[in-house]
Amino acid sequence: MKLYYSPGACSLGIHVVLEEIGKPFEAVRSPIKDGALLTPEFQALNPKGKVPTLVRDDGSVLTQYTAIAFWLAATNPAAGLLPADAEGQARALEMVDFATGTIHPQGFSRLFNQARFAPSEADHPAVKAQGLDLATKGFANADKLWAGTDWVLPSGYSIADSALFFTEFWAVKRMNITLPARLQAHFERMMARPAVQRALATEGLA
Repeated sequence: MKLYYSPGACSLGIHVVLEEIGKPFEAVRSPIKDGALLTPEFQALNPKGKVPTLVRDDGSVLTQYTAIAFWLAATNPAAGLLPADAEGQARALEMVDFATGTIHPQGFSRLFNQARFAPSEADHPAVKAQGLDLATKGFANADKLWAGTDWVLPSGYSIADSALFFTEFWAVKRMNITLPARLQAHFERMMARPAVQRALATEGLA
């Protein structure tokens, strides 16, 4: 398999999942800031121009974070990254979708790229303030969704944890956002996992 990633982007969560699974894969560095996702070669793989993008062993391409995370967990049950029951799977996907579909695009997209939301530079501080508010509220809601102890779900570590982690990483390491105490403790546990350390080292983020 090949994972196309941009260092420190949301693809970090999928990178962690692959490291947790432990099967051979190639991590293909594709920096967003260098225009790597706009090249003809990448567009031929994923015309959406987004990471993560996963090329599977049969040559087929899978896109979109939630789909990739679910497929990797479902096809590698020995890794224990997805609950066995439908309710548990739904709860795992609930957190994955909330991290990738709400906290990321509503909060952090405004914090990282104000010009996308307001062409006038005079409006950029207001966009950034809105992003901070939305990210903070997102983490508060993630805290309310928490159902487990050390990990998001009662069944234990899962793809829900790796998805929440990449947003926590952005909060702590890039934006100096104070997380709720439970999420801060979760972030620290994630940072101690060997799979996370390997992914960070590969991406130059260690």
